[in-house]
Amino acid sequence: MAGRGRDPVNLPMIRHWCEAMGDTAPAYTGPDAVAPPTMLQAWTMGGLSGHAGRSGPYDELLGLLDEAGCTSVVATDCEQEYPRPLRPGDEVTFDAVIESVSGRKTTKLGTGYFVTTRMDVRVGPDLVGTHRFRILKYAPAVRSPKTAARRPRPVVNRDNAGFWEGVRHHRLLIQRCTGCGTPRHPWLPGCNACGCPDWDTVEASGEGTVYSYVVMHHPPFPAFTPASDQGADAAGPYAVGLIELAEGVRMISNVTGVPYDKVRIGMPVRLEFQSYDEELVLPVFRSCEAVA
Repeated sequence: MAGRGRDPVNLPMIRHWCEAMGDTAPAYTGPDAVAPPTMLQAWTMGGLSGHAGRSGPYDELLGLLDEAGCTSVVATDCEQEYPRPLRPGDEVTFDAVIESVSGRKTTKLGTGYFVTTRMDVRVGPDLVGTHRFRILKYAPAVRSPKTAARRPRPVVNRDNAGFWEGVRHHRLLIQRCTGCGTPRHPWLPGCNACGCPDWDTVEASGEGTVYSYVVMHHPPFPAFTPASDQGADAAGPYAVGLIELAEGVRMISNVTGVPYDKVRIGMPVRLEFQSYDEELVLPVFRSCEAVA
């Protein structure tokens, strides 16, 4: 499957992206600006109308897996490589292929197949990026009705293991670049500001404010509704905030201690650690304001 980007790489889209991400790196502004590497997929998207006629083989594969009983799907991970930066005016083309289908695997979700697709993005003949995306198409495991649903676990990997180890000990650790001193969250292998791979950590004071928020409405979900998990409050509606910490980084978490309709932008909050079971501890932010 092949396609062409709907728009050339351009400064307005770069600016909107950087504003949304809070990325102020100087490399993305001015006459010599480049596009943030993580925008790679943005230049290949088809918009609301999509890319007609591109997904026949992929749809056929998913249909075959459906027929084999693998009717559920979950995205598992993606990998990107950036051989060279994209610059305003570049016009991208891309080729997407089904790179691999694993043998039948058994996971906690059920048994099924990992499907990996690879998209090569080019400018002229030059490869400028590769995007691999992997899903699991599976037949859901039959669960005993007596098995208590557990709240989903955070995905811990080599890049963020230190963060979750800190949380386990009720410490909110922020990465700090040892090259330029810029703090960052979430945890990453290198600095967004200067590219330095070396870092240390600083423990957050716990003070913050609500930078933005959404109110979640969804049907009762077993993992979020046991009596030990705040009962009806956990089923929603509830507020999920983008919290700006005093150290200058932002993170997403629940806002507690106040009704969802009382949350507002700029509300001062303070860090707490909430235990959900014998294994799971998560950072949440409690409102510092009294509820009228």
